Amino acid sequence: MKSFQNLTLVCFILSTSLSATAQQAAATTEAPRSALEALAKYEQLLITTSDQEKRFYLTTKVAPTALAAGETAKATSYSLLLLQQAAGMPNDWNYGNAIHVAHLVFGEIALSKGDLSEAKIRLLKAGETTGSPQLNTFGPNMRLAQQLLEKGEREVVLQYFELCAKFWEDQGALLKRWKALVLEGSIPEFRANLAYGLEVWRYENWGKLQE
Repeated sequence: MKSFQNLTLVCFILSTSLSATAQQAAATTEAPRSALEALAKYEQLLITTSDQEKRFYLTTKVAPTALAAGETAKATSYSLLLLQQAAGMPNDWNYGNAIHVAHLVFGEIALSKGDLSEAKIRLLKAGETTGSPQLNTFGPNMRLAQQLLEKGEREVVLQYFELCAKFWEDQGALLKRWKALVLEGSIPEFRANLAYGLEVWRYENWGKLQE
């Protein structure tokens, strides 16, 4: 009888432990409902990841997610770290993404503080990226460009288009249409290009990210 009770107790403890583990795994892979939740998940992964390449890829996601979460200080720190990582991995496929994302984050932060000059400089630096598999295919992010157009800064955005044309295999058509609209004094509908690279947490495969 005592053996049976002990066995029952062991089974209960094991089932409870497995249940807790399963819940923890589910919580980790469950899609976040906000940028703040996503930031916490990315940061937890950074803490537990020692591989430098994986940390580089994660930082490319953490920096803009911190910005989206309203964590400006963190966004600044992670963008600085991202540029440092990129300097040490110039041949990595993610290099161009890192340069693009870091400068766009810096640009949006500058604009939010009223530093228009710095925002324009950062937009051009973002356009000076060498490109990447993602940038070459889907194109650059246009959110900072749109924000500057809303302030009447057409010239710098046109320069940005020219820089992006060097790496975007674009149906070059889009850049040409956008350029024409800007020259007319209109603001193009950038659609998905307002999200690429900066809102990665929204379409992240959280389950795969844990592998």
